[in-house]
Amino acid sequence: MIQKIKQFIDSTNFTKAATVTFAAVVPVIILSQFGLFQEGFAVAIGAVLGYPPDIPSNPLHRTKGLLTTALIVTLCTLTTNLLYSYPFLFYPIILLLIFFLSMISVYGQRATMVSFSGLLALTLASGHIHYGWEIALYCGLIFAGGLFYTITSLTFNYLSPHRYTELQIAECLKLTGKYMKQRGRLWNINADKEKITKKQLFLQVEINTNHESLREILLRKGSNSGNSNQSRKMLLVFISLMEVLELALSTSFDHDKLKKRFSEHTEVLTTYQSLAYNLAKTLKKVSKSLENKKKYVSSHKLLKDLDKFKKAIKNYEKEFGKKAVAEDVYMLTNMLHYAEKQIEKITIIERAFTKKTSAKDMQGRDKDLEKFIAPEYYPLHILKENLSFSSTLFRLSLRLTITIGIGFMIGIIFPLQNVYWILLTIIVIMRPGYGLTKQRSYQRIVGTVLGCIIAFGLLFVISNTIAIATLAIIFMLLGFTFTAINYRIGATFVTIFVVFLYSMLNPDINEVIQYRVIDTAIGAGLAFIANYFFWPSWEFIQLPVFVKKSVEANKKYLEEIILLYNKKQDVSTSYRLARKNAFIEVGNLTASYQRMIQEPKSKQKQQPQLYKLAVLNHTLLSSLASLGTYIQSHHTTKASKAFNVVVDAVIKNLNYTIALLNTEEAVKDISLPEKEELTARFIELKSIKKQELKEKHINDKETFTLRMQEAQLIIEQLVWLNNLSEKIVKAAKQLELKK
Repeated sequence: MIQKIKQFIDSTNFTKAATVTFAAVVPVIILSQFGLFQEGFAVAIGAVLGYPPDIPSNPLHRTKGLLTTALIVTLCTLTTNLLYSYPFLFYPIILLLIFFLSMISVYGQRATMVSFSGLLALTLASGHIHYGWEIALYCGLIFAGGLFYTITSLTFNYLSPHRYTELQIAECLKLTGKYMKQRGRLWNINADKEKITKKQLFLQVEINTNHESLREILLRKGSNSGNSNQSRKMLLVFISLMEVLELALSTSFDHDKLKKRFSEHTEVLTTYQSLAYNLAKTLKKVSKSLENKKKYVSSHKLLKDLDKFKKAIKNYEKEFGKKAVAEDVYMLTNMLHYAEKQIEKITIIERAFTKKTSAKDMQGRDKDLEKFIAPEYYPLHILKENLSFSSTLFRLSLRLTITIGIGFMIGIIFPLQNVYWILLTIIVIMRPGYGLTKQRSYQRIVGTVLGCIIAFGLLFVISNTIAIATLAIIFMLLGFTFTAINYRIGATFVTIFVVFLYSMLNPDINEVIQYRVIDTAIGAGLAFIANYFFWPSWEFIQLPVFVKKSVEANKKYLEEIILLYNKKQDVSTSYRLARKNAFIEVGNLTASYQRMIQEPKSKQKQQPQLYKLAVLNHTLLSSLASLGTYIQSHHTTKASKAFNVVVDAVIKNLNYTIALLNTEEAVKDISLPEKEELTARFIELKSIKKQELKEKHINDKETFTLRMQEAQLIIEQLVWLNNLSEKIVKAAKQLELKK
C-alpha cells in the first residue's frame, strides 16, 4: 500500500494536479491576508484556466503555449464582460467565438486544450459579470493568474526536468511488454486467437498515443536540456523500444500450421513461448525500476532460455531426421534469429539504465528525427479545409455552439441560479463521438450526485472554516488528479471541492447543492441529446476514410521494403517514416472500431466489416514488419524478377482497395493480378532460389543454411502477403455493398 501511495504521488497526473492546486491556492492565501479574497480568487481562476494546455514538450514551445492561453483566456473574459450589457450583440458574438474556439482544435492536441481553456473562460465570465473599471482590474487579475501558473509550471519542471519523460518511458516499456506477452499467448494449444488479436489491436492504440507523447518531448529540438546523458539515454531507450515493437509484430507465423507440425514435439513451441514471456517480463521489470526510482539490476536468464530453444531445435532435428524436417528447421531457426534480435535490443535498453550513454551510442540513430514530429506552424488553409460538413471538428463546433445557445435560452426562460454551470457541463462533457459523450454524461451526473451527498455529510459534521478550507484544497488536488484517470471519481472530488468553496462564501449551502445537481443534469442531458441529433459523427460515416488511410500507409511501407530489398541500401528516413505512419494508421482504424462499439446498435452498421479490416490491416502490417526486419538484419541475395512480380500483385490489390473506397470510376482503371500467373511466379521463385544455390556451388554449410532460410521466409511472407491483400479486397467489396 505504501508503495502504491508513493507511485500515485510520483505520477504525472498528481504532479500536474499539485502544480495547478499550488498556483490556484497560493494567491488566495496571500491576498486574503490583506483582505483581498475576491482578487485572490480571480487570480486563482486565471491559474486554473491556464492549466489544460500544459502538455510537456520543449520549454520554449511549452512557454509559448501557456502565454498564448493566458492571453486568449483574458480576451475571452474581457469580451464577455464588455458585451454583457448589450444582449443583441452579446449572444451572437459569444456564439461566434465559441464556434471559432472549437475550430482551432484542428491544429492538434495543444490547440484543443487552448480551445478548451478559452471556452471555459467564456462560460465562467458569463456567470461573474463586472462593470466599469472593475472589468479592467478583473481581466488583469485573470491574466496575472495565467502568468503565475506559467511560472509555477516551469519552476516545477525545472526542479524535476526528466521525470515526465521517465514515467512515459516506463509506460512505454510496460505497454510493449504487454504486447509481447499477448504475442506469446498465441502459442498456447487452445489459444483464443480472436480474443488475443483484439487485445493486441487495443494495445496498439495505447502504444501509439504513448509514442506520440514521447516523440513530442524527446524529438523536438531543445527538449530535455539538449544533449545531456539523461536525454540521450531516454531517446536511445525509446528508439530501441520502437525496434522491439517492430520485431514483436514481425513474428507473423502461421500459428495453427506450426502447432499441427509440432503436435508430437511440443517442447519446441513451449520453450519458445517461455522465452517470449521472459522477454516481456524483462521489459516490465525495467519499467518498475524506473517508476520506483530504483537502480535497475539485470537478473534475467534470457541467454539460457535461448540456449534451451537451440537445444529443442536440435533435438527435434535428431528425432525426425535432417532431410525430413529441413523446412521446419529453417522456420524454427528464423524464430531463433528473431529471439536473438529481441535479446540484443533489450540488452541495449538494460545497458542504458546501468551505464552512461555516450554520443557514440546514438550514432546513426538520431538522423532526421525532427521529421517524425508535427511542425510548429499553423497554416490558415488547414482551418479553411475543415470548414465543411465532411469535417468531424466542423460538425462538433456547430453542435457545441447550438447546444450552448440552447443553454443560454434555458437560462433566460427559467429562474436558474447559476446558468454557467449548465454551459460548463456541456463544454466538459461534449466530445466528437457519441459513445464518449454518453459515458461522460453518466459519469458526470453520478460524480456530481455522489459528491454532493459526501460534501453535505461532511459539512453536517465539520463547521470549522480552516478545516473546511484545508479539505477543499485536498479535494481540489484529488479532483484534478483523478479527472485524467477516472472521470467519475474526478467529478466526485471536484463537486465536493466546489460545494466546500460555496459553503464558505454562501451560508445557504442546501440551495447551492440543489442547483448544482439540477444544472449538471440539464447540461449533461443537452450534450447527450445534441450528440445524437445535431450532425452526429457516427463511425460508419468515417469508416472508408480510416480504412483507406490504413491501406495507403501499409502500401507505402511495402514500397519502402521493396526498395530496401532491391537496392541493398541502409535503412532510410523515408522507410522509418513509412513504418511509423503504418503503425499510426492501423491504430487509428482500431480506435475507430473502439468508438463504434460504444455507439447505439442501430448505428453500428458496418461493425463486422470494420473489425475484419482492422484485423487484416494489423496482420498485413505484421507480415510487412517481418519481411522488413529480415531484410534489415540479413545479407540478402539479389531480388529476382519473380519476387518483384509477386509484390507488384500485392500492390495492385492494395491500389484496387483504395480505388474501391474512393469512387467506382477509379476501379475501372485498375486490373487485378491473374491467379494463374501468380501461382507460376511462386513456383518460379522457389525454383530460382534452388537453381541459384546450385549454380553458386555453396559448399559452406552455414552459408547454404542461411540462403535456404532466406528463401523459405521470403517465399512464405510473399504467399501470406498476397493472401492478405486478396482478403482486404474482398472485405472492401463487402464494405462497398453496404455503403
